[in-house]
Amino acid sequence: MHPPKLTLAYLALAAGVVCLSFSSLFVRWSQAPGVVTSFFRMGIATTVMAPFFLRQARQVKFAKGLWIAPVLGGMFAAFDQAIWSTSIGYTRVANATLLNNTAPVWVALAAWFIFREKLKGIFWLGLALAMGGATVVLGSDVIAHPSLSWGDLLALISGLFYAAYYLAMQRGRRDLSPLAYMGLANTISCLTLLVICLVFRQPLTGFSTQTYLVFLGAALISQITGHLSLSYALGHLPASLVAPTMIAQPVLTALMAIPLLGEGLHPGQWIGGISVLAGITLVNNGRMNDAA
Repeated sequence: MHPPKLTLAYLALAAGVVCLSFSSLFVRWSQAPGVVTSFFRMGIATTVMAPFFLRQARQVKFAKGLWIAPVLGGMFAAFDQAIWSTSIGYTRVANATLLNNTAPVWVALAAWFIFREKLKGIFWLGLALAMGGATVVLGSDVIAHPSLSWGDLLALISGLFYAAYYLAMQRGRRDLSPLAYMGLANTISCLTLLVICLVFRQPLTGFSTQTYLVFLGAALISQITGHLSLSYALGHLPASLVAPTMIAQPVLTALMAIPLLGEGLHPGQWIGGISVLAGITLVNNGRMNDAA
């Protein structure tokens, strides 16, 4: 690859990690329920990207069953966003981001259990480290702040839906371009989040100017810039490099939360977090080696 393009790909990867690391901070800065913030984030992003999505959709013939994967992916993304953003109201943003990012572990387990993929010893070691670290994070909050443990559990559950979203996207991307898939999945996700807001009678209007600006920032920075930057990076860099790099996201979120939100972590949580990150790294490396 030409050096300038390679440099641009690395810059896009770094930008993607930074933009997605702000996701939890936007939810905390918002003066609206987490699920409402997620709805506006997805809704604004879908509206802004609609012309590009529609251009791609016109070129796709949705054969029988072709729409199932993006529809399921959109619903899974909505539940992931709704549960994860709600968890931030009950725990530290570092905990919520860390436990949500256990998704690669659940993806690998699903691949083993459902698709009968063979997994090497490095995966099981990574699984043990990730789950052990998550237990330390959860357990330390149960002891110190019982209310935080509820948020941690929600964040862990959101990771399951995040994993399901990945699996649906993997299936859908076999037949659809990135923009066509994202267009349909994002639209379904937005509608699902709207239904959730209505069912639970969450307010959709009457927020401060600051909160509406937070909605806009979450859509433009985390949803659009973050995901498009990663898509560009994946077009020029191997997934074996991109996937482990994404594990830096919860670390960066935790570091930014200290000065921006005044949220510190005690030594036990740092140890548990490092264990989770090490475990996810081994899970990623193990699956990348299998795919090579």
